Formats: sequence, C-alpha cells, structure tokens
Amino acid sequence: MVRTRGLGSALGHVTARGVGRGDHDDSDDAPQRRRPTASAQRQRVAVTAAHDEPVIPTPDVQDDPMEAPAALEDILADTGAEASEDKHEGFSGGPSDPSVLTLYADHVACSVWTGEECPELKLSSHGRKVHSLGRPVPAIEGLVAGTRLSPLIACLVDTGDRGLLFGFVERWHRETSSFHLPVGELTITLDDVSSLLYLPVIGDLHTFEPLHVDDAVQMLVDLLMAGHWTAAARAYLLHLLGCTLFANKSATIVHVVYLEALCDLSMTERYAWGVAALVHMYDQLNDASMSHNRQLGSYITLLQCWIYEHFSSVADSTADQEYDEDSPHACSWIVTKKTVKSIRTPAYRERLDRLRIPDICWILYGEHREVRDFHVRSCYSGLLRWGLVVVYYRPERVVRQFGYTQTIPAPLVDSWVSYDDIHNRWIHYEDHIIPAGEPRVVPQAPQTNIPHVPEPGASLTSAEEPRHAVEVCDDIAERLERHLSLGVVTPGSSTHEVIEECFKLARSVTQDHLVYVRSRHRRRTDQA
Repeated sequence: MVRTRGLGSALGHVTARGVGRGDHDDSDDAPQRRRPTASAQRQRVAVTAAHDEPVIPTPDVQDDPMEAPAALEDILADTGAEASEDKHEGFSGGPSDPSVLTLYADHVACSVWTGEECPELKLSSHGRKVHSLGRPVPAIEGLVAGTRLSPLIACLVDTGDRGLLFGFVERWHRETSSFHLPVGELTITLDDVSSLLYLPVIGDLHTFEPLHVDDAVQMLVDLLMAGHWTAAARAYLLHLLGCTLFANKSATIVHVVYLEALCDLSMTERYAWGVAALVHMYDQLNDASMSHNRQLGSYITLLQCWIYEHFSSVADSTADQEYDEDSPHACSWIVTKKTVKSIRTPAYRERLDRLRIPDICWILYGEHREVRDFHVRSCYSGLLRWGLVVVYYRPERVVRQFGYTQTIPAPLVDSWVSYDDIHNRWIHYEDHIIPAGEPRVVPQAPQTNIPHVPEPGASLTSAEEPRHAVEVCDDIAERLERHLSLGVVTPGSSTHEVIEECFKLARSVTQDHLVYVRSRHRRRTDQA
C-alpha cells in the first residue's frame, strides 16, 4: 500500500495526537528544494515563474522526482548550458563532438565504456499493489471512470525485466530526450502513451506548486477525512497514481500535492494525464541514466511495453492471444515471472548493438486507429511540464516513428522560458508542430498507417475533415452522462432535471450514430 508522506504526523496536528514534532519536521509533505550543486541543477530543466514570490523551504537533499526548486529564478532552460563549458574534445567510444551530449562525462554509458563496475539497476515497480487493492467498489466506480484514469487499473506489469530496462536506460540522453541506438534515435511519444495507456494527451497541464505543511494538512482533512464516497474515490485514485504514473524510488510514498488534481472529480478529466505520464517517465530516465544513480522509479509498464512494441528482436515477450483492440495496447502483453526471462544487461547490450533498421517496428497501432486515433499534438515540439517538473519533448529527432524521412535535426538552442510560456505554447500547439517532410517506405508498415502531419501554423480545421453534428452531439451526451454518474448534482433538483433533459436530446440525435460512423469510415477507406 502506498502511504501518504507525512500523513500520520500531519493529522496529528489536527487531532491533537501529534508526536511532538514542529512544522519544520513535516516539510517533506511538499517537493523540497535541492542544494544548489552542479549535479542537482542538472536534474531538471528549470524555468521561470515571474509572477510568484520566491518561497525557500529548509534545504533538504532527497533523491525524489518531485523535488524541484521552490525559488523560481530565471535560468537557462536548456540542460546543457552549464556543461557546455566542458573542455573535452570527444570521448573514446562516445561522441566525438560533445556539443550535443554535454553531460556525457557523467552518463552511465561513459562508465560502461571505461569498464567501471555498474551494478544492476534497482526497479521500483508497484503493479502488484494495484492488483492487491483490486478494482473500485461499485459505489465509486463511476467516480473513478469519470476521471479518465481507470485504464491504469488494467495496464500493469507485474514483473519488470531489469536487464532489458537497464539496457535502454544506458542509451537514454536527457539532452535529446531519446534513446541513442545504432539505427538512430527513438523515443516514447505522446502517441505511444495515448495508444498504450488510453490516457488523454489533450488537455491542461497541471500547475501545482509546493505546499506548506499547514496547507498539506488542511488538504488531507478536507479531501480524505470526509465521510462520503467522493473521499473514498480520491483515496483510491491517489493510491492508483502513486503506484503508476507517479511511482517513485521510495516505493511507499505518494506526495500530498497530487490531491490538488483530485479536488473536483468532475474536473479531473480536463487534465492531459498522458502528458503527466510522459513527463514523469522522461524525468526518471534522466536521473537513472546518470552514473551516480542506480535506481529507476516511474511507471515501468509504459517503458517495458513500449520496448515490446518496437523491439521484438531484442525483447523476449509474450503476446496475449485473447487481447481485444478495444483495450489499451499495453494489455496485449503478458508479463509475469513465468514469461520474463532472467537475462542480464550485457546480453541485451549485444542485442542492441546488432540492431538494424528492419529489426525495428517503426509505425505501430495501425489496427488500433479506429479505436484510438492519432492526434497531431503528438508532433508538438517543445517543453512539457507537470507541476514543477519540466522536460523537453523533441519529436523532430524521431520522425521515422511517424512514417517520415529523418533529416538532421536543428541544433539544440538555449532559450529563456517561463511556466506561462510553456502553457501558451501548449495551448497554441499548431504553431509548434514539427515539419514532417516526405513520407518514407517503412519496413513492416503500410503507407496507409502513416499519419498526416500538417505544416507548422497550418489551420487544422482546413487540414482535417469537419466534425459532423452527430459526432458533436455524441460527445455532448457522453459528457452529460459522465457528469450525472459522478453524483455531484442532487437527483430531483432543477439542475439535475435540466442535465437529464439535455442528455436525452443529445442521445436522440445520435440514434443513427453507428450507421453514420460506418459510412464515414467506408468513405475514408474508398478515398485512400
């Protein structure tokens, strides 16, 4: 069971059963500021928030993904700026030009090449904890489903393949946010997250900030101590997030601050949870790829299933023959102690060294598109954030995964950004779409599976087929039905009656919805 950090002592302040510690002892209820060392500054892409006053809690060094600067100062957004002063002219067996991989001297790959002892990576995986907790009881099942997080209940890897994962961690580089392989670069994209986990990649980026201990205590009391089913649903979701998207190296702790996203369960669905998953995964890979770290937290299911999808010649995987395309693609793999072979990292290194272009499945989810369509936002290029954690998302370096010819990416450029800048770029993503170039013939992938990527700044409404009124009404009906199922509106009230009436009207328009969808799909097939 994932416990809430500081929950016992925090509630003690309220219930007069404290253990005699002061407020400063509970400061770990929120992300802490790291000491301003060179290694700590490399841990995250820092950005500015000019509208906030600096708040500097007691410094505390903890190896945790939620730790981020509380004093928000203007500094360079590119992680390699500080290391660019390095006088190296190249590395034996590594980059001959260190201007791109500026942190290579501290990278685990450098240690491997020089023959240093590299113990096996320790994994923090919590899939079994979710299994032991089970599915939500019927009383809160609708509340959980309304948040769009319920796919996480089924997308679980019980057993992590340590050798396989460490083999890929050794090839991850934070400067490019990608795995460097003999065939070029690949990475986990937003489309991968959407297809593997069924999490939304469209929506808001959460902007929570560190909590003072008093605020954390009050949030726990207000959101988890109330005696109704909504509080039970929040507790279940907090446990689910702590075991999946926000799993960290502690193996027992989930931060109180994540409860902010669960305050109003009817609004939780508006967040881009797929972005949250990707940001946390990138951040954990950034940490684990440094030579001084020997542990990988984060959502192991996402990384391991992504490897299974793309690298069938490297990973020994077992496909579920009973898999249904209506389920998240991560559920198509059977991962247990019986199916995961005990292969050590050096063996996987050799397999990765032998990779050739035909060995890789470049374009995936072709049979899945009728259920989970490709969204052009997966080709957005720029910074992504979740709270104070910020990472680079660089799909321009892996356009082969979208079915296009890879060209030499533009040099990495230093830039001054703020949290508001990141939010504005995300909102206006159509101005920051990568130029895809010409489609290419991809091994094992039909040309019809290559998604259309418009030019940056192009009007997406003109590039895409206009939405039919039936589709709009169907979306309205779905949202109204979800809102009713949450139970936030009192049955019998005038508001409840209006919502029910609108729901029935929207459903009456969509009675021929299936006929329309089939004809629309047939028309697209004929045009192709």
